[in-house]
Amino acid sequence: MNDLVAKTSIDRKLAGLLTPVIEGMGYELVRLRLMGGDTPTLQIMADKPEGGIEVDDCAEISTAVSATMDVEDPIENNYTLEVSSPGIDRPLTRLKDFDAWNGYVAKLETSEMIDGRKRFKGNLAGTEGDEVLVEIEDHGKPVTIGLTFELLAEAKLVLTDDLIKEMLRQKKASGAIDETKFDEIETEAGSEED
Repeated sequence: MNDLVAKTSIDRKLAGLLTPVIEGMGYELVRLRLMGGDTPTLQIMADKPEGGIEVDDCAEISTAVSATMDVEDPIENNYTLEVSSPGIDRPLTRLKDFDAWNGYVAKLETSEMIDGRKRFKGNLAGTEGDEVLVEIEDHGKPVTIGLTFELLAEAKLVLTDDLIKEMLRQKKASGAIDETKFDEIETEAGSEED
């Protein structure tokens, strides 16, 4: 379990407990965080292997996770459970995410200084072995660098027009967006003008 999926030791313990439950249902755990406060919040981000998780899927995961948590009781006090989709500007937590989102803009942060910096922003250029390739600006010129996956502390896509277009294309391809509904609205609006 890498730090991008589960950061702290309690996160890793919970991810170890809940990953088999989530994967057994046909989903993937993208990220898990137990956030502090008077009533801690267990945030679980999940997705379908092919992407496109829906609200009903999140509710199904929430029910299964709650049942497991009730039996195992790994958190002593009351807590709030939040199950969500990764969203458009999703965190990148697995090596395969960097290949899947090749060409899109991402922000990455490393746990150690690399060439005097920890933060990088640029176009993802896939992976090579255990390195994430990212094209960054260096003195006004594009240069592709490799960041060791294990050194990544945070990584997420940046909201861009290209990313929004791709997400809409995926939703349309999966049938989540029914274009005929839009056509009907245009037709109705047009007929009123006559």
